[in-house]
Amino acid sequence: MIRKELLLRHSAWMTETNSPVIISSRVRLARNLEDFPFPHVLDPEGAGQVEQIVSQVLKDIEVNQERVFYISLTELNNVEHQVLVEKHLISPSLGGSTGARGVALAPDHRYAVMVNEEDHLRVQVLLPGNQLLETHRLASALDDALEAKLDFAYRESHGYLTACPTNVGTGLRASVMVHLPGLVITNQVQQVLGALTRLGLAVRGLYGEGSQAFGHMFQVSNQITLGKSEEDILTHLDAVTGQIVEHELKARELLQKQMPMLLEDKVWRARGTLQNARLLSSEDAIHLLSLDRLGTDIGILPKIKDGFATLIVDTRSGCLQYILDRELDPNQRDEERARLIRGAMQEARSTIQEA
Repeated sequence: MIRKELLLRHSAWMTETNSPVIISSRVRLARNLEDFPFPHVLDPEGAGQVEQIVSQVLKDIEVNQERVFYISLTELNNVEHQVLVEKHLISPSLGGSTGARGVALAPDHRYAVMVNEEDHLRVQVLLPGNQLLETHRLASALDDALEAKLDFAYRESHGYLTACPTNVGTGLRASVMVHLPGLVITNQVQQVLGALTRLGLAVRGLYGEGSQAFGHMFQVSNQITLGKSEEDILTHLDAVTGQIVEHELKARELLQKQMPMLLEDKVWRARGTLQNARLLSSEDAIHLLSLDRLGTDIGILPKIKDGFATLIVDTRSGCLQYILDRELDPNQRDEERARLIRGAMQEARSTIQEA
């Protein structure tokens, strides 16, 4: 498969589902090779050896009758690195690092295996909506296939050994991306999410650790893996996610009952701006698309053809330039972003006019 074709594809997690709150589910497994130091103390020669060993296995592996395609990140330009980060296929730290490293991707991006990130391997499965159990099943299948060919660092007393102590044990990080405009608008989000740290969960922004919660979107994940089984981690996260969803839906009901005109004004202003704006910054676009998504979820606005996640990702700086196949300065990006979104909104405008 041509690299350009692979990177231009919409990722599986961007598919629209019936879930009004949970955008995506992810499971990530941290694994290291037995005979090599962790990446942060690995010399360039050792890093090259790790990439060579792992990439060869990845090129030959097949999971659920699917092959993955290996890409060495040293072969990519800065925009291509951005595309991978913006689609959540690699971490920002891997995209910004140097040396021997890479990523293997399934054709629909549901599988992604990072090589020489914080650990030698980061096995990731990312699916749309609330699919934690299915995500874990697929990740386990890929992990089993890799472990059949690679000698992972494992101890009976500790489990899988990882560069960060919080990942020791199962090496599993499970997370959900949730869309919480109701809680933000009603000023309840800090109260609801602030309690999660006491439950052993971490809350981060759209692009993980250190990122901001643009577009009313948050990532919720487990913090510790040592001493917990994979089933315990997933069950706990799923239960807490259910409570978050309940709080968000109640907040939306509250807005509809107590502040209906304020709510309608917010979502219609967002739709109108998206349909007519000639310049849109990335941050403004995410915020407006979030309010627009809220409007369609509660039935105030007609739905648009292109999904919420798809529009957010396609209008990020890297993806926008990659789709248009040319470099853009900040002003040009704002202009092209607005143009792309206006086109996506055209179908909704036609629906309103016909009605």
